[in-house]
Amino acid sequence: MRSLLALALFSFLFSGGEAMAFELESSAFSAKGGPASGGQADAKIPAKYTCDGEDVSPPLTWKEAPEGTQSFALISDDPDAPIGTWVHWVLYNLPANLTELPENIAKTETLPNGASQGLTDFRKVGYGGPCPPPGKPHHYFFKLYALKSKLNLPPRATKVDFLVAAHDYILAQAELVGIYERR
Repeated sequence: MRSLLALALFSFLFSGGEAMAFELESSAFSAKGGPASGGQADAKIPAKYTCDGEDVSPPLTWKEAPEGTQSFALISDDPDAPIGTWVHWVLYNLPANLTELPENIAKTETLPNGASQGLTDFRKVGYGGPCPPPGKPHHYFFKLYALKSKLNLPPRATKVDFLVAAHDYILAQAELVGIYERR
């Protein structure tokens, strides 16, 4: 089911949907350009933002959201997890006037700005940092969605709940990828 929803979202964004590009960055790690565009490889996520450190969310900033954006949502996941894509953060109904998230967002169902946080695959609310098994590096995707509406989702929604609810409301997606490896 997850794969079908992700495929439907990918198809919409990259094969005919009117989605526009905008940028997501972090002062904690940077992957400007990425290898596909001749830029540097995905950046290493500092241990501070992982289970080996303080396990706090990294600071994120974005710019050039499309006109008509009424809210933002953020999904962070690891497609390299041994049991399939592992969800590390589900955050939605962020106000449209935001352009950043500071470091260490509270791990509460509702934030002071009215945004809601969903359940991760750790079965907890809020950010859960990289915590891969020892071995090869894992890629951590931070996907920011610009939406043309707030979503009618209660706190504790899952990534799948979000993708279903957001399907018709996505204006654009920005993405940042970092890597983390444990030996």
